[in-house]
Amino acid sequence: MPSKNMLPKGQRRVTVKPQYRAQRGAEPVEPVEVVPAEIESVGDLRNFLADVAAKDMRLDAYLAKAIPDISRARVQLLIEHEQVKVDGAIAKGKLKLRGGESIEIEGEPKPEPLHATPEEIPLKIVYEDKDLAVVDKPAGMMVHAGAGATEDARSKGTLVNALLHHLNTLSAVGGDLRPGIVHRLDRQTSGLIIVAKNDSAHRKLGEAFSERRVSKTYIALVHGWTAKDSGTVSAPIARDSIRRTRMTTKIPGGRTAISHWSVIERIDGPHGKFTLVEVKIETGRTHQIRVHMQSISHPVVGDTLYGAPRKIASVVPGAEPVGLERNFLHAARLSFAHPRTAKELKFEAPLPEELESFLPLVRPAKEPAKQPAKKAAKAAAKR
Repeated sequence: MPSKNMLPKGQRRVTVKPQYRAQRGAEPVEPVEVVPAEIESVGDLRNFLADVAAKDMRLDAYLAKAIPDISRARVQLLIEHEQVKVDGAIAKGKLKLRGGESIEIEGEPKPEPLHATPEEIPLKIVYEDKDLAVVDKPAGMMVHAGAGATEDARSKGTLVNALLHHLNTLSAVGGDLRPGIVHRLDRQTSGLIIVAKNDSAHRKLGEAFSERRVSKTYIALVHGWTAKDSGTVSAPIARDSIRRTRMTTKIPGGRTAISHWSVIERIDGPHGKFTLVEVKIETGRTHQIRVHMQSISHPVVGDTLYGAPRKIASVVPGAEPVGLERNFLHAARLSFAHPRTAKELKFEAPLPEELESFLPLVRPAKEPAKQPAKKAAKAAAKR
């Protein structure tokens, strides 16, 4: 039997919590605002005082907010390995804080080591020599195993697994978990990625990336029309202190990030306005293009994490909504100096089929070509 608090059908997405609280005479609970901790570091030890706003918060929830550069999963690792003390005593994650306690963290999180194994996964290798390979990564494939899932899920199906099967050797600089990986692409981003096959090439390529001597160009489809034909977003990026899977430009302490974009095509079709853009990045921060385009109110199509709709409604009566199961973001061009020969290498990867086939869905329908008046009249006479 429906609850008396249940809203009429069609309005049930609206929360009834405020009304329910009002009926019980309970005051609504405001979200706790926690500022990043002022940490003093001495060797492997980090010390700070718990914010007074942390009163009644669990220790693990507080640490995830107070230390923005550590995820909640890594906080749990620190606690499980007894690396966190509160007022001098080893603490559990469920400990309720009073506010003002002395917190000490020893060392870094220590996830269980994983060892990637070869897997026979199809892979498009664009270029290969004895020092490196360039791969056209498909969307949906993680570059290397990540933390937070089961060991089986983390250590299978990644680009690293495929590389270990297809290539004879990979550099060891990245460790057992990330052999050969010099830089990364997001899971739902396709396109070109460089892989090092020996340690010397890995270090030189790493230096080239850090010194911004690698040119990376992406193609993206974003919602709406950009106000200008080109622009630059220079906004530091940090991890969102509330939603840990997101990055943001809205909190202080982020890392420098610069993206240059220019318009390829403006689209005004049955599902509204879109802009196909080319984006060149000077830096390679996590989710950089996605965050920067969202920060100027033009989220990447398909990127539901940063505000894009899962289904794009039609603005034309009768037309069906369309959707994309991945982000419309593709690493299309890459150029860099070879780490051994210094020869300039340039590569290009066309848009994958799922992106090419999506564009006609949002572009306006082409009108049939008009016949010249005389030909049209003759054709009519024959009929």
